[in-house]
Amino acid sequence: MSAVLEQPRSRRRQWGAERRSEPMSIVHPRPSVAKIAWGRIGIVATVVFWIAYVVTTIIREFIEQPGGFRFTMEAIGYLVVVTFLTFSALMYLVARQGALYRFRDHRRVPRAELDRHFREHPGGVTVLVPSYAEEPAVVRGTLWSAALQEFADLRIVLLVDDRPDPADEGDRARLDATLSLPSAIEEALDPLRVRFTTSRMEFEEAAPEGVALDADLAATLLGRLADDYEHAASWLEAMAEAEPMTDHVDEFFVDQVLMGLASELRLSLLALRAALEQGQHPDRERMRELHLRLERIFTARVSAFQRKRYASLSHEANKAMNLNSYIGLMGKAWTVEDSVAGKLLRRADSRGEADLVVPDSPYLLTLDADSLLLRDYCLRLVYFLEEPGNERVAVTQTPYSSFRGAPTRIERVAGATTDLQHILHQGMSYFGATFWVGANAVIRKPALEDIVQLETVGGFEIATYIQDRTVIEDTESSIDIGTHGWTLVNYPERLSYSATPPDFGSLVVQRRRWANGGLLILPKLRDQLRERRFQRERVALREVWLRVNYMASIAWASFGLLFLLAYPYDSRLLSPVVFLAALPYFLAMGSDLRYCGHRFGDIFRIYGFNLILLPVNLAGVIKSIQQAITGEKIPFVRTPKVKDRTAAPGIYVVVPYLIVAFSLYTLWRDVNAQNWGNAAFAAFNATLAAYAIWAYIGLRDSVVDMWLGLLNWLHVPDRAPRASAATAPATPAPVDWAGILYHGDRRLNRDLRGGSDRRRRVGTRRP
Repeated sequence: MSAVLEQPRSRRRQWGAERRSEPMSIVHPRPSVAKIAWGRIGIVATVVFWIAYVVTTIIREFIEQPGGFRFTMEAIGYLVVVTFLTFSALMYLVARQGALYRFRDHRRVPRAELDRHFREHPGGVTVLVPSYAEEPAVVRGTLWSAALQEFADLRIVLLVDDRPDPADEGDRARLDATLSLPSAIEEALDPLRVRFTTSRMEFEEAAPEGVALDADLAATLLGRLADDYEHAASWLEAMAEAEPMTDHVDEFFVDQVLMGLASELRLSLLALRAALEQGQHPDRERMRELHLRLERIFTARVSAFQRKRYASLSHEANKAMNLNSYIGLMGKAWTVEDSVAGKLLRRADSRGEADLVVPDSPYLLTLDADSLLLRDYCLRLVYFLEEPGNERVAVTQTPYSSFRGAPTRIERVAGATTDLQHILHQGMSYFGATFWVGANAVIRKPALEDIVQLETVGGFEIATYIQDRTVIEDTESSIDIGTHGWTLVNYPERLSYSATPPDFGSLVVQRRRWANGGLLILPKLRDQLRERRFQRERVALREVWLRVNYMASIAWASFGLLFLLAYPYDSRLLSPVVFLAALPYFLAMGSDLRYCGHRFGDIFRIYGFNLILLPVNLAGVIKSIQQAITGEKIPFVRTPKVKDRTAAPGIYVVVPYLIVAFSLYTLWRDVNAQNWGNAAFAAFNATLAAYAIWAYIGLRDSVVDMWLGLLNWLHVPDRAPRASAATAPATPAPVDWAGILYHGDRRLNRDLRGGSDRRRRVGTRRP
């Protein structure tokens, strides 16, 4: 068997990695009154200490000791940097406070209410799982977590974006293994689906609606129902027992996805057996709901779709267009036409004549191929969307958390930042400033139809629902949704988990992508706010601040930190009040880390982590500026999900060493000048950056990556030799008559595959 199909080896556990493997609770613990009060005090203290710094240091120095032009420029620059950094700290505290309010007020919907609501539910959910060059084992876990969701009409589509005909044998084996996953899952579920559907039909026949159940019949039917729950739980436990566990993600899949569902079914089984022993039984409708629950858990239609098999669909190399291509086909029938360019999809006149019929559904669930859902995800989020008052909520999600038990130090600290982001995103919902986080979300299809943009590319209509102008397509789509009068809400529970990059190389790819695009979307936010105010909608200032901070804080924080590291500011500008203004932020972060099961001291590890990511964030921001000037798209680069280490570009490894060296030089210079404040800051930065290099990059790995970067810089690719008269073929190639008739002059045409054809917008579909 190919190495691609074999179970990968587990990653060697590092010293200082995470020992705890149990995830956090699904429902957030209710914060205490004291915690909420201290959060308010922290917000007030941050503002007060910033004002105190401006008055006691900046204004005072200007009045008492005017220092000339240079000092004035330094003072203004330093104040700008401190103000922007303090503003980001303040927004952290504000978002965190909103999360505390939501966790305090949230009440979980009882299980019986969910069963009642979905008893005769007409709607369905289509789960879209975009995948590109993923390991089949990773995709398999994601598909299973989606397939075991309890929903009446559940369709799962794996959107495979690999080349349909890879030349490499390993790539072909991986693709074949990935494409075989949907049928394997359906085949495994089919016997249970048949059993539980038959049981439900037999129950309805034995106990018709409106007929009272006598005690003997009720006991018989209740016993059969208990046997079904026993069978379902045993099947899940047997599957969990057979699952290989090579890493902490596999352990989570077994313990939380499979055994978590089995435990819930066994809890219901305990109640059913207790009712039997006590000579009692639920009413007829409740028993039918329990039958439906089993039937829906083990019923899922799973398939795969490859957009690159069709020349009439966009081949833009990004996740957004992979999703858009399939969403544009939904609810329609298509015929497949062979052409010189490849297979073309054309609208069919009737479904009977169609080669491809793509069902529609009122809800979409987008799910990254490295994410896992817990058992109630679909049920609770769709219930939330259908509650009174939520008719204009377009997107709801549970911002993903990190898998616990990370075997590497960098995965542990990166996971800690992910868990902090979960809290902040929950708080942003409190202030109406939610952003769609693309790893998972339940989306109303009508909301996407409202923001769709139709374009003609190469003679084919392309529908763009999720914008692909930037590589943070979910953020831009959040602005589009808000512009059309829809809202977004984060559901205040932990129901989704996603993988964290396990090494510095893969983390560079992810964080460089996250840092790119926010500045480009700011003008859209400005236009949205202008439109909402024109519609006489009240826009709270806190919402604007939170949104601007979310999109632009990486830019100003990166440049601000760069100035603090590199420029020798006058010691008169330093003050303990600046530290006091930042203190509530660091104390709150430490408290949140402990709340998420991490360590309070991780605030220092995260600071060092951000220091070595400074060149990565700056590169993403500069790329945004370049894109704004040129108007060109940049290619989407996926985060590698491989078990082996991903090499980092040499420049991103060299710069952290330069930060340490320059901080040591600054320390020496400031000690000689007796500038003790700057000297302490330089020593702090040098120490934490050096620790971060050792802990997160690795001394040996950094040498390897720098050497590889040097070799790549020196390498000159071989040029293909030009054909000469001596090497020209004796007989001319046959005329490609079909290509000429289809394309015309190829020199003047470009097809969809390259993505370089200019697009012409022809309209925007509105409800």
